Amino acid sequence: MNMYDDASKITKEAMDNSMKSFAVMTKGMQQIAAETQDYTKRAYEHQASYFERLMQSKSFDKTLEVQTEFAKSAYQDWVAQATKIGEIYADTAKEAYRPLESNASMAVATGEATAEKTVRKAEAAADKATSAAKAN
Repeated sequence: MNMYDDASKITKEAMDNSMKSFAVMTKGMQQIAAETQDYTKRAYEHQASYFERLMQSKSFDKTLEVQTEFAKSAYQDWVAQATKIGEIYADTAKEAYRPLESNASMAVATGEATAEKTVRKAEAAADKATSAAKAN
């Protein structure tokens, strides 16, 4: 295989791996959007039921109790959602990097092979020059 075939193969594989990475990122962003939409819907329903309970409370103590319960549950829901979104981001980043990792490995292997070929050619040329100098 010559240098141009190697370069063509590497470029094709790098492009394929980049496309795989973009597909993973797109899927991850769609998952995040769906999770955010679900969370927004749940939060709205939770707020609506809170407001309904708040309007039904007859005393200051009951109002304070409803507000405290709402604040606590809203915070817990938010933390759970933030954790879930963070996990999706981390998983997406890991999956998106995986194809690019093979690009880097391939580049290193190709570089090492090219360096070895160059060293062998240089050594052969040096041996040839040494032989020619001895013959004169």
